[in-house]
Amino acid sequence: MRGVRQGELVALGYGAVSSLQVDPIEKKPLYHYYPGRPIFSVGGWGCNMACSFCQNWTISQHGVSGGRAHTPEAVVDAAGDSIGIAYTYNEPLVAYEFVADTALLARERGLKNILVTNGHINPDPAAELLPLVDALNIDIKSMNPDFYTKHCGADLAAVLSFAVQAHAAGCHVELTNLVIPTLNSDDDDFRRLAGWVCEALSSDVPLHLSAYRPCYEMDLPATPRQMLERAWEICSESLDYVYLGNVLADRGSDTQCPGCDAVLIQRSGFRARVSGIADGCCTACGRRADVVSP
Repeated sequence: MRGVRQGELVALGYGAVSSLQVDPIEKKPLYHYYPGRPIFSVGGWGCNMACSFCQNWTISQHGVSGGRAHTPEAVVDAAGDSIGIAYTYNEPLVAYEFVADTALLARERGLKNILVTNGHINPDPAAELLPLVDALNIDIKSMNPDFYTKHCGADLAAVLSFAVQAHAAGCHVELTNLVIPTLNSDDDDFRRLAGWVCEALSSDVPLHLSAYRPCYEMDLPATPRQMLERAWEICSESLDYVYLGNVLADRGSDTQCPGCDAVLIQRSGFRARVSGIADGCCTACGRRADVVSP
């Protein structure tokens, strides 16, 4: 995605796009940001991590040469009637310049900008980009630094720092943890994760616990549903909103009011219906709903 040309470092992948399509915003996953609305999704190539379990390795662990480059104008024009643009599928931060240029134009046209990211970025470029970003889903793959070093070739501290920075910047933040049996699936792993979210960010930051499937270089068995449900129980002790992804389960789908347990948003797959929120508050008890909506 980057190379040296005539003595200068250049973004070889500027405008290189692997995917363009409209998704439900729940697919990002974002459950508390414009629920039920479509979002125009743009994916590129490459990544700044090398996760052995990557679920999108066919685009994240490859580059592309040749082909038509998309301009920021073309991407913004294609967003149509969606609420904005999600930079997703691969790691958008490896296309920093293209994302920044597109996000600026989208903002000028009244569109929202969403990053679905691993959060592996230094503070200074993050500070330049975050004013253009409305919402993020950030992967926190483990609270163990050795996990990041061994399985991702990356630095946990950088990811946690970025999550704090994005939250402090006023962006809407949700988190995803891919639960991999034997690697980050102990009860203590979930307690450390939930405890950090509660202390460093807020108890109302949504956490998505997602099921792993054997992929790329990792052949460990898929995450059992019971393991995710146990993780949900542990994380729900500290956090107001915990969800389960990539699995059919009896809980971890709907959004419930932390004040009275009334259902605020009903979900079936990626379909969402806001049923218990009026004027930004729970219709049952009047507590403010921690949901961004029009």
